[in-house]
Amino acid sequence: MSENRLYELMKGTLLEPWLSVLDEQIQNGLTEEAYGKLPEWREALAQLPIIKPQKISLVKAAVTAESSSLLTPEEKTHLKDALKKLMPWRKGPYHLHGVDIDTEWRSDFKWQRLKSAIKPLQGKTVLDVGCGNGYHSWRMLGMGAELVIGIDPSPLFVMQFQAVKHFLGDKNIFVLPIGIQDVPEDLQAFDSVFSMGVLYHRRSAIDHLYQLRSCLKSGGELVLETLVIKGDENQVLVPEDRYAQMRNVWFIPSSKAVMVWLARCGFKNIKLVDESYTGLDEQRETEWMQYHSLKDYLDPDDHAKTIEGYPAPLRAIFTAEAP
Repeated sequence: MSENRLYELMKGTLLEPWLSVLDEQIQNGLTEEAYGKLPEWREALAQLPIIKPQKISLVKAAVTAESSSLLTPEEKTHLKDALKKLMPWRKGPYHLHGVDIDTEWRSDFKWQRLKSAIKPLQGKTVLDVGCGNGYHSWRMLGMGAELVIGIDPSPLFVMQFQAVKHFLGDKNIFVLPIGIQDVPEDLQAFDSVFSMGVLYHRRSAIDHLYQLRSCLKSGGELVLETLVIKGDENQVLVPEDRYAQMRNVWFIPSSKAVMVWLARCGFKNIKLVDESYTGLDEQRETEWMQYHSLKDYLDPDDHAKTIEGYPAPLRAIFTAEAP
């Protein structure tokens, strides 16, 4: 995995201090000793055909690459088989040369809820924290961002991103196998930072908000999306064990509580953009993600509750500015 283009883009910018440790971080995040399936995933990438895209779309529901001529049935089957070796695909959708990757999440639904509420991304430097395979990062690039860096410690998601980028070309977008804790403290280099679906997985939500703030330039925008519950500013759910079958859910606050937390961390101009329950049309089992999904996590007799009896997944989007 070569990131030389990224390193060149970072030189002479506020991101340059990160360069002293970034290469080592990337190498440590993609070691075969830690991730035994890496050789299989790399082999799947090597099997992808070289197809020059004639049409690329980063502004519609599916991130798309299309060639001037259709693939033969045999070529399409070969491409689909190679991409399926990188399953499960959780964020999307994608349309790659006639192959529709129908991911577990219709991530475009979330993007529709937030895109008109955020600051313009034209010419901006953007960090996408916990980006998965980079679907939303592509949409950020589609809004005109100059540079998008996604970070996610899962190497499978990094390999999926590399597969998509293989067909979309060498653009200023990168997904790195690292976590937010690996970003240098007080970097203050990004115009916009997105943290979507991460906060409730952190053992210290307040520390996470401070980490996000330290990545932003003064006046830069945080876009925060997380699970919430109904209630006042003092309402926080701490699951006894699992929440919707997820083990690593620590805190689910009310939207009012999140806004208090953001203010305590020094953020300004805090806004609640949206609250929406996750529907079975937004998160579901598909051909590309054949494990349990949302319908298996809800009470079969009452979809207003999780299988554990907690309130069903309600997600909120906030925007805020760094001081």
